[in-house]
Amino acid sequence: MAPFNITPHAGVVAYFLVFFLLGLGFGVVLELSGFGDSRKLAAQFYLRDLTVIKVMFTGIVTAAILIHLASAFQLLDLSRVWVNPTYLVPGIVGGLIMGVGFIVGGFCPGTSLVAAATLKLDGIMFVLGGLVGVFFFGETVHLFEGWWQSTYLGRFTLPDWLGLPTGVTILLLVAMALGMFYLAEIAEARFGNRQVVQGRRAFPGRRALLVVAGSLAALCFTLILKGQPSVEDRWSWISKGGDRQLAGREIFVDPAEVVDLRRDLSLFVRILEVRSEADYNLFHLAGSERIDIDSTSHPVLVRSLLDDTDNTIVFLAGNGEQDAVEAWKRLRAQGVLNLYVIEGGINHWLEVYPVGPCVAQRIEGTDASAEVRGGETLRYRFLAAVGEQSPSAHPEVARREYVPDCAMASLAGPAGSVASAFTGGNAPRRDYAKKVKIQKKTVAKGGCG
Repeated sequence: MAPFNITPHAGVVAYFLVFFLLGLGFGVVLELSGFGDSRKLAAQFYLRDLTVIKVMFTGIVTAAILIHLASAFQLLDLSRVWVNPTYLVPGIVGGLIMGVGFIVGGFCPGTSLVAAATLKLDGIMFVLGGLVGVFFFGETVHLFEGWWQSTYLGRFTLPDWLGLPTGVTILLLVAMALGMFYLAEIAEARFGNRQVVQGRRAFPGRRALLVVAGSLAALCFTLILKGQPSVEDRWSWISKGGDRQLAGREIFVDPAEVVDLRRDLSLFVRILEVRSEADYNLFHLAGSERIDIDSTSHPVLVRSLLDDTDNTIVFLAGNGEQDAVEAWKRLRAQGVLNLYVIEGGINHWLEVYPVGPCVAQRIEGTDASAEVRGGETLRYRFLAAVGEQSPSAHPEVARREYVPDCAMASLAGPAGSVASAFTGGNAPRRDYAKKVKIQKKTVAKGGCG
């Protein structure tokens, strides 16, 4: 059933064979387009032959339209398509360096491989030079690592930048490409001395161009009218497996497991609290981020979660479980992996790691066991807003903290002795069933550059 998921087949021979054939076909197209000839490639910089720009823009426009049409008609889950992360300034500088190399050597990395495959000496030398450059880059990148990783924008696309619907963005892209084709023909006629065949220019006539332009515009308007799948659509694709996980409570993690995972220095634990700002200010887990249901569809948040490393585990917490489960569905539908819900939410967390009675008291008439899976009302009356400044917010951290006098008095032992409440790092151990299983992201990527 669409959308089709091929990642379970990763690692088998047929999977690699498909990508080998795609790469082979790409190389054939480049060779047939003349991209194995450095003279033809260099001619674009003199405006004599702009075939390179025409072919590349044709590929960009074709891929953009077909990929997003497949997504619009729910044949493709676009969140699973790899998009190279953007490092803005290093990307611009790298593009300029590559452009200079293109002018001097007559090839880009992809076209040099095409030339080398056809045993062209200049292509072979360019590939060897590229490998030497890669070696020296690898040996020196530590000297400018900070700059190299700067201006990181993650999965950043034109619709994100322009703030426009995908269909409108692609329509603008097509208009730009058609304008570029028109200007390229004028430049070639002016600087390239193009041949005239039987009184007509060698490129297709105006009527053919109008038909192509009209067809592309019609496809773009189809994209605009159809739109891209909503979060609800995406959830419907995976709802069978998702509902099974919810019913079996496979994604609900005991607070003690969260604490133990936060102690593991090989992992990065990220906590998102789906709570009101008022409740969050009263008490929240150390280092957590507050979100609401609507922000689970915000590109910035989703992009940051998709960009997280394989060793990142994301936990969602509400006051209870209801809002966290809804957030889990939305984020899981958008392709976020290693995503779990803290069992019982903050209400249950405070049962396991209680605050002192001078900080908060459980509201009378509420049953702790009944609230583990309950609603979103905070079942504690806080006498002061402590935020994360409480041992209960970070029980995995060992450090001395101020404990109010009344809390100490309530723990007084025989003969007036005073027992201390647990502080961070001294929280009592608790048995639980381990639920977290880390999934690695499967990435298949490539490109000309």
